[in-house]
Amino acid sequence: MRKPTATNRLTPRLRAACAAVAIAALCGTALAGGPASAAPGTGTTQFKGVNWADPRDNYADDPVVLSGLSLSDTYAQTYAKASRVISAFRANLGANTVRLPINPYTADGSYWRSYRGVIDAASDRGFKVIVSYWEGTGTRKDGLIDDEATYWPMWNTVVGAYRHDPHVYFEPMNEPHGYTDSQWADLAAKWLATYPSVPRDRVFVSGAGYNDHVTSVCADPRLKGTYLSLHHYGFWKSYATYDQWVADLQERIGDCAGRTVADEFGAPMTTGLDYDRPDAADNSVNFIQADTDTFRKLGMGSVYWPGLRTDDTYSIQKLTGDPARPWLATTNRSGADRLAWAWGRGRPVQN
Repeated sequence: MRKPTATNRLTPRLRAACAAVAIAALCGTALAGGPASAAPGTGTTQFKGVNWADPRDNYADDPVVLSGLSLSDTYAQTYAKASRVISAFRANLGANTVRLPINPYTADGSYWRSYRGVIDAASDRGFKVIVSYWEGTGTRKDGLIDDEATYWPMWNTVVGAYRHDPHVYFEPMNEPHGYTDSQWADLAAKWLATYPSVPRDRVFVSGAGYNDHVTSVCADPRLKGTYLSLHHYGFWKSYATYDQWVADLQERIGDCAGRTVADEFGAPMTTGLDYDRPDAADNSVNFIQADTDTFRKLGMGSVYWPGLRTDDTYSIQKLTGDPARPWLATTNRSGADRLAWAWGRGRPVQN
């Protein structure tokens, strides 16, 4: 995720009046796609999830340690804590998917056995697990693989451990914005060729740029059969109406909705915003309502950012109770309502 500044998170906005018309137009366009919109496997509505993140936003030059966990935790301790957090994601939100970061320091170091406790706990509870590579910090935070000499051994380790687990999915890189569209497609194709034993419908190919459009990777025949991951954030615009957010999302998806999962989208959840009711003056409300309406209409899976990240105002869950036996509480009931709506449950916004 690219972190917003305080000024571009909460800019006032205007809600458009013709939401239903805009959504209908979007559905007609996106669902009418030809082969590019064909989904691998059973489509993308099966992915109803959240990101579980390191407090550092997953960018690290050492092992990623998810909020609520500790680098000193053993496998058993990690598994026990993760089991409770995953169970809370399901109980509080109805989630069935979790997206997790990985980097070479995590997969190729001593923490790997403990970190596997998170993946194993989620898989054992029937969760789908998307494992995504995150780059480092400082000058290495440039949208490029930090070091291919450690990148490929990392994936050798992760794929070797989980290629036979049908619950685990692989995302070669988060937000590859340092590459051109064609360079990124080449790298994604190289990943697929390197791991032919991984079924293509267990691979998430990130959209180009900041995962901000999937049209280029969708059009590449070398990537056929994979899922595509899209990121979308309200802070990318200082202000937009509901209809403008729908149109913005439509342009980024093109005719590829059938293969696409929005595996990051989010807005402030700890600042008191009410996402259950229209608020023409608030950009974040327009954004969340537009995205969740559109995901539901298009039958797209979505993975909220973040389900849990310590000290993140976007986090829709927070840790409670004994740190050794963590549980979660929902930070914004209306935000949880909108997730349920995107995932095919609940009621629409009350006008």
